Amino acid sequence: MIVNARMYSATPQAKRAWKALFAQVLARAGLNWEVLDYDAPAPLSALWARGDLGAAMMCGLPYSQREPRPTLVAAPVPSHVRYGGKPVYFTDIAVRADAPYRRLEDTFGGVVGFTLPDSMSGYVAPRRHLASYGTNLYKKTVSGLLNARHVIEALDERRIDVGPVDSWYYELLQKDAPEFAAKVRIVDSTPAAPIPPLVATAKLDERDLERLRASLLAAGEREELLLKGFAVPAPPDYDQLKPWTGKDLP
Repeated sequence: MIVNARMYSATPQAKRAWKALFAQVLARAGLNWEVLDYDAPAPLSALWARGDLGAAMMCGLPYSQREPRPTLVAAPVPSHVRYGGKPVYFTDIAVRADAPYRRLEDTFGGVVGFTLPDSMSGYVAPRRHLASYGTNLYKKTVSGLLNARHVIEALDERRIDVGPVDSWYYELLQKDAPEFAAKVRIVDSTPAAPIPPLVATAKLDERDLERLRASLLAAGEREELLLKGFAVPAPPDYDQLKPWTGKDLP
C-alpha cells in the first residue's frame, strides 16, 4: 500500500514532516506500507489513478466524482483559527505584492491564471467565485499552472495579474518560505469547502482501516505542519462538489 501527502508538501520542510508523521502513524497502526515520494511535476492525476493507495491526499473534486468512490480514510484539520477546527479550506485569491489592486474587482480587465481542471482550489472554485461577478471579466486567461507555487511564480514574473492559491498550502509557504510567500498578497477568498482527504483506492481490510484511522486521530497537533489533527468526515460531506465543473465559467 502507498501513503502520500504530495498535495500539502509545499516545502522541503513540510515534505519531511509529512513523511515523519506517516512513519509514526503506520508504525502505531502496525502497517508495513510505503511512504511514497511523488514530487512535482509528476501529475497528481496519475497518482490518484493508482489502485494501491492506502492513504493518499486527493483533491475533494475528483474524489467526489470518482466511480467507484475511493474509501475515505480521514481528513486533515488545519490549525489556524479561520478553519474553525473543521476539515475545510479556502481558495485565496492572490495578486503580486506590489500590485495596485486592493479588491478582486480591481483585477478585472487584467490577466487571470488557473492551475489544472481537476483542481478545486486552483481551477473550479475560483472560476465559480468569479462567475458571480459576470462574464468576460479578464482580457486573457492563463491555465495549466501546476500548483499554487507556480501561480505565485507567474504573478511574480508578471505573466498574470491574479490567481488562486490553496489557503493551507499558502500558509505552509508563509511558515517555511516567507520570502517567497511575500511575493504575493491575498485580496479575496472563496467560501470554505471540504479539504482534500486521505483516501484509499486499494481494498482495505476493515481492521486495517480502523487501526489506521485510530492512529491518525491519535497523531495530535503538529506545529511543523500547521495541523490541528485529523477528523473522519462522512463521504456525503463531499457530495456538494460532485456537480462542480470548470466548463462554461469565466
